[in-house]
Amino acid sequence: MKTKILVKGPALSRSGYGEHSRFVLRALRLHEDKFDIYLQNIPWGKTGWIFEDNEERLWIDHLVGKTTQYVSQKGRFDMSIQVTIPQEFEEIAPINIGATAGTESTMISPNWIEKSNLMNKVIFVSNHTKHAFEKTSYEARNEQTGQIIKDFRCKAQFGVVNYPVRIFEPADINLDLEYDFNFLVMAQYSPRKNLEKTIEWWVEEFIDQKVGLVLKVNIANDSVIDRHVVAKKIKNLLDDNYPKRKCKIYLLHGTMKEEELSTIYQHPKIKAILSLSHGEGFGLPLFEAAYYGLPIVCPEWGGQLDFLYVPTKNKKGKIKNKPHFCRVEYDIKKVQKEAVWEPVIIKDSSWCFPKQGSFKMRIREIKKDYKRYLTMSEKLKKHVRENFKEEKQYNEFVSHLEEFIVPKAGSEDVDELFDKLMNTGASA
Repeated sequence: MKTKILVKGPALSRSGYGEHSRFVLRALRLHEDKFDIYLQNIPWGKTGWIFEDNEERLWIDHLVGKTTQYVSQKGRFDMSIQVTIPQEFEEIAPINIGATAGTESTMISPNWIEKSNLMNKVIFVSNHTKHAFEKTSYEARNEQTGQIIKDFRCKAQFGVVNYPVRIFEPADINLDLEYDFNFLVMAQYSPRKNLEKTIEWWVEEFIDQKVGLVLKVNIANDSVIDRHVVAKKIKNLLDDNYPKRKCKIYLLHGTMKEEELSTIYQHPKIKAILSLSHGEGFGLPLFEAAYYGLPIVCPEWGGQLDFLYVPTKNKKGKIKNKPHFCRVEYDIKKVQKEAVWEPVIIKDSSWCFPKQGSFKMRIREIKKDYKRYLTMSEKLKKHVRENFKEEKQYNEFVSHLEEFIVPKAGSEDVDELFDKLMNTGASA
């Protein structure tokens, strides 16, 4: 029989966790011979919802309706996959799997450890996040017994599955860029993304040059009000500090289709993407830029390191992973007070602080020696497209579930399980 599996996540949200939820659903759908799929769609902050009227959206809507009916009949699930931040993990089914981008910093909270230990396995989107979960431990006290636990840490199994390449044909849009050389930033306007320093340092480097910066930015969603707030923040930042400048700043805001985003990455006047984020669970815009061949400028720290290296043979014939992006130097320091968001970003954790001088030097190099960095990005593009294919990543995700899948009646798995029980003297 099929495993009745409930996916809990913001599958209709236009957000990172929304895309993560849809990735999980696509992976399971590829193996519908094994899974009877259900969906508990949850909201995700103030983010908007996907609007595309396509076959996948109709399928997701069908799953929501199917689940509502099944739950009303007091139906039970064999397994849950919970695509969310760990404080929302809960015991829903006999087997529970957490799927999360986790933290972008160096440590996780005791609450996250407690909640993660409710899961049979936690699957992360990057090794960066997994390492934070592996390394964090506390001295804790069992409230029921009073026992002191000197090494309170995550006990669940761990796995890592990155996002897949999803290529779309470019759409016909007009960005109306005045200059031929422009940089791109795609980010949320938040302390973690370090957007204001990115803008300030970029303007200081190119203030008297014919260079542009395209900002695809929002605060929470793609509403008109959100755009007004973002535009005002950027205008005040520029007018207060750099009233006279030759360089151009462009704001892109609002919902964009995948085809339109692919156009931006491949636009002949957009030459590189920038990120001075303090930390990334994975870095989806950087990943998309990588498989479209856009040069990348960012720190060598965070979830993006899972895809920014290419195995390269050195002069001695040995294969080593070589960085294929423009690396910004950084320091690791405690997170800023204004960035603390318990239990997601905790006050005792640290993350990356990119260095101003290094960033300016790197974007200067990109502008001066662009052909070299374009050649590097083309090699990265080939590597990512070959090694992060959709079917491969979907199958890899499902492989982490296989030990928990209910075996089909009459299958060899059932026979092997029966023999094992008989040989050990256990009773079924």
